[in-house]
Amino acid sequence: MQNDIPNIEFNAKKPNNSGIEILTIESLASRKNLAKDHHPEKAHQVAFNMIVYYTEGESQQLVDFVWHPVKKNTIIHISKGQINAFKFTKELKGYILLFTTSYLQKQINTLPKNEIIRLFNTSLFSPIIQAPDDSNVLNYFDLFYEEYNSSKEDYNQENTYKSLHSIIFSKLERLKQYQTFYLKQTDKLETFLQFKTLLETYYKASRNADFYADKLNITYKHLNTICKSTVGITAKQFIDQFLVLEAKRLLINSEIKSTELAYKLGFEEPTNFVKYFKKHTEFTPNAFKKEYL
Repeated sequence: MQNDIPNIEFNAKKPNNSGIEILTIESLASRKNLAKDHHPEKAHQVAFNMIVYYTEGESQQLVDFVWHPVKKNTIIHISKGQINAFKFTKELKGYILLFTTSYLQKQINTLPKNEIIRLFNTSLFSPIIQAPDDSNVLNYFDLFYEEYNSSKEDYNQENTYKSLHSIIFSKLERLKQYQTFYLKQTDKLETFLQFKTLLETYYKASRNADFYADKLNITYKHLNTICKSTVGITAKQFIDQFLVLEAKRLLINSEIKSTELAYKLGFEEPTNFVKYFKKHTEFTPNAFKKEYL
């Protein structure tokens, strides 16, 4: 089965790579006409994590079916599994830092927990950070790029990458906390994250908020209160948003038919899925796929 939207794997050009790479936006833009089956301006699903720092120009970047405007000092972070696409212009410049989930997991112990939640929890925060003009974050991207592309091999180079990666994360988290509501490690947040994990596991089995409340050993009302205080919507609305996004990704990432997708997502009748999808997107599944592609 050939995918309509490719799943782009991590494939660093540097030998013996441990799971991290940095390249310029200009170099990626220059590759687009060389790709046989795909180029970066067409929607694709990433199998790695990515931080894009725009240093010059204005354009847009697609993240999970939403086009976000970008300009100088815009930073976009994308998690594994998200849909991405660029719009290149002649003036556009910057860096793209890519790293695998396994690389991030190795870094977990060096990063405060809030940084991981704030930067890579797509349910809680926007993927965009706008760095102020007096920010020095770009200095560390410059340094990382210089180190990564150094012709001189250093036996301690991997530790340098890890250190710079941690600094960049810390810098971005600090910027993010001023552009979003302050997120504290509370019991509510912990319970919400448990709910999200359960949903990722059982969404095919149930779209009912009571089901997840029972698994968390709390009441439906309490789960609603937690969701409203954490993400500003009810538990049922969060379930619906999650399921619709999953449906969109599957629809345009494969040749799956609406009937197959309905059963895959836990709907007993395909017609119920079509009504559900149209209610939340104003498109039928087939119309969404044609419109988007």
